[in-house]
Amino acid sequence: MLNPLAQELNDILKNTTAEALFSDMGVRMYFPKGIIAQSNDAKKAATKANGTIGMTVINGTPAILPSIQKNAPSLKAGELVAYAPTAGNPELRKIWQEKMLQKNPLLLSKKISLPVVVPGLTAGISYIADLFFDDKKPLLTSDPAWDNYALVVEARRGAEFHQFQMFKDGKFNIPGLEKAVKQEAQKYGSVRLLLNFPQNPSGYSPTHEEVLEVCRIIKETADTGARLLILSDDAYFGLDYEDTIEKQSLFAYLADMHENVLAVKADGPTKEDFAWGFRCGFLTFGCKGFTDAQYDALIKKLMGVIRSSVSCSSTPSQTMLMHAFNDPAHEEQKAFFRKLLETRYLAVRKFVSTHKSSVIEPLPFNSGYFMSFHVSSINAEDLRKKLLNEKGIGTISIDKSTLRVAFSSIDEDKIESVYSEIYETAEKLDRA
Repeated sequence: MLNPLAQELNDILKNTTAEALFSDMGVRMYFPKGIIAQSNDAKKAATKANGTIGMTVINGTPAILPSIQKNAPSLKAGELVAYAPTAGNPELRKIWQEKMLQKNPLLLSKKISLPVVVPGLTAGISYIADLFFDDKKPLLTSDPAWDNYALVVEARRGAEFHQFQMFKDGKFNIPGLEKAVKQEAQKYGSVRLLLNFPQNPSGYSPTHEEVLEVCRIIKETADTGARLLILSDDAYFGLDYEDTIEKQSLFAYLADMHENVLAVKADGPTKEDFAWGFRCGFLTFGCKGFTDAQYDALIKKLMGVIRSSVSCSSTPSQTMLMHAFNDPAHEEQKAFFRKLLETRYLAVRKFVSTHKSSVIEPLPFNSGYFMSFHVSSINAEDLRKKLLNEKGIGTISIDKSTLRVAFSSIDEDKIESVYSEIYETAEKLDRA
């Protein structure tokens, strides 16, 4: 039997695209009026004593061990060891939204939700899968793709994992995407599409013209009455190295495109702000015609998923990021590291443009942390093992025909020798 709180949220979202797209879990999910909700009430009204939350409190301040405090002397106890709100630190959420609007001016005129803090982008994608994917609701994404997508969708949610060939004739495969999207719409009446730019593993970001083509495909499909969930995995947002790349997120174009399109932006400081181990990400919703009440209901569904899994994201990570974002030197420091990545990218670009092979061929790349080779006459896993065991070079075999190289983690002075070994080893393996 459906929980009354879930039914209340479903009633608020009745006849919306979100309701039409929900998975079985999405329909059932709610944010309980239990410990967390009651504790929030007490924070406002319990002036004498607050006996609601399971923390040790001394004179109104969370207790903290000196062995912990001494490693972060500038932060207060509450900034380090107190529980964070389920949806994240309210100030951090507002700061991230402001930064999102600055980076995506198309959003300035659009009504979107306040970002919700999640414990990393992987968790964010997993939570969206909980809400919208099940054995009758598949995900469509590119081939090649980050291997964790299949793990989340197939293994965790029991949903089908569909792919379209991302590149054709050395270009982003717009016709392949269009065919796949329209086939999904025709077969299921709905589409759940994940697009990741800059893409992992290829390191590709679309041009402005390609983004407009993607938008055309989505709008034409929505016009047929199909409902679409478009998840933009923007983990590497802003790390672009060519002038032809579209500078704004696909989410900025889709956030109010059509009543039948629910856009979701998954992003965060993990790569954008070089804070990989902080495990802090954000999820933001956008849908044309959505009211504040409907966004609030959708966020409560998401909060239910968070509450029932990790309860809340890490407080120290949120605190340190908030302080960093308010630091006047933050953007300048980021620019330094981004320039370093661009220099490595240019060194790789120079090498692959002057070296040819009948065995491996670079996929299109122009951004992010990675580039990948299409491996034709040998197996990518065999090449990976040979590079590792004989040359001491670590790479990733995404599938049998895709070898990923993270130039982000290779010093510039090693790039030429590393890539020379990759090409030579591939050729030798082919001749063996």
